[in-house]
Amino acid sequence: MTAMTSTARPFLNRRLTEFGTTIFAEMSALALSTGSINLGQGFPDTDGPEEVREAAVRALREGRGNQYPPGPGIPELRTAVAAHQERRYGLSYDPDTEVLVTAGATEAIAAALLALVEPGDEVIAFEPYYDSYAACIAMAGGTRVPVTLRPHAEEGASFRLDLDELRAAVTDRTRLLLINTPHNPTGTVLTRAELTAIAELAVERDLLVVTDEVYEHLVFDDAEHVPLATFPGMRERTVTIGSSGKTFSFTGWKVGWVTSAPGLVTAVRSAKQYLTYVASGPFQYAVAEALALPESYFTAFRDDMLAKRDLLAAGLAEAGFTVFKPAGTYFITTDIRPLGESDGFAFCRALPERAGVVAIPNAVFYDHREAGAPFVRFAFCKQRAVLQEAVQRLKTLAG
Repeated sequence: MTAMTSTARPFLNRRLTEFGTTIFAEMSALALSTGSINLGQGFPDTDGPEEVREAAVRALREGRGNQYPPGPGIPELRTAVAAHQERRYGLSYDPDTEVLVTAGATEAIAAALLALVEPGDEVIAFEPYYDSYAACIAMAGGTRVPVTLRPHAEEGASFRLDLDELRAAVTDRTRLLLINTPHNPTGTVLTRAELTAIAELAVERDLLVVTDEVYEHLVFDDAEHVPLATFPGMRERTVTIGSSGKTFSFTGWKVGWVTSAPGLVTAVRSAKQYLTYVASGPFQYAVAEALALPESYFTAFRDDMLAKRDLLAAGLAEAGFTVFKPAGTYFITTDIRPLGESDGFAFCRALPERAGVVAIPNAVFYDHREAGAPFVRFAFCKQRAVLQEAVQRLKTLAG
């Protein structure tokens, strides 16, 4: 007998009806089916340091982390995270009460929003924004309020924040600012002046702030990454999120963390414990060792990505794109209008057949998709030979 179901309501709750399968899954599947070079999804095509991988193997063999690790994360990693924040930024955190290990930055963002946002609270985020932001705000019952970063050719072809627009977006219902710097997908790195203004606004309006800083070690040229928590009045109201995946090229390990004041960490942990509870046991030991790598590793990592950025940026410009050279992250945003195109979705879906390369339409990162329609994102966290081949293929667009 066939089971019968009857319901007047859709299975998916209305808060999530606007979110289908992510564009990353769609475009990665297209890359596989067409044999194209995947410059869409932001994952490296090589593993990170051998000594870090061996640290994970050693932890597995020694039986460390094969069972549930402590809920807040293993002490070794919490201590390493605190030491990293102190060493790089002068931020002092208690490993026992002010550090929480998460299943990557995505869970940290979800747990923070679920913990801190009540239904009806407004959450301001800079658009274009990583797609999980919108979904997590929706799951928390919050109302997302976008403040749009807009391109400014006179400022080195970058996307910039309008501080007046940010101030105007804050209302009596605003609970939280969700900040991402270095910023995915635009590559913008907020300046000290911008961060000062954001901090002053947060203090004045008594706002909480969640900062996604997963690309903190990928900042180029004259840009500087400065955590918002270092500004006056911000440590006690800022939840800072970091991750090992982008810095050490082990994105599948899913090891992230939160640093904040004890009350905020406790709140985030209260939500996090009902998501994964714990995760990535043996990998936590490896990441603890990775965070203690000498400064030469971080410098070499940044320099390698800088060279790859310049290689791909030059190739994209030669192919006819307008290129917004990123000050951080490992993504390049381009404008396709010089190629006679204006619909990023159509362009990206046709690009594998036209040139054998996959990219991501930036419109998926906007509330009002028409604002992002002409922009397309490419990832350069790939081997140089792969990028060189992609550049050669893309040059056919200019012909």
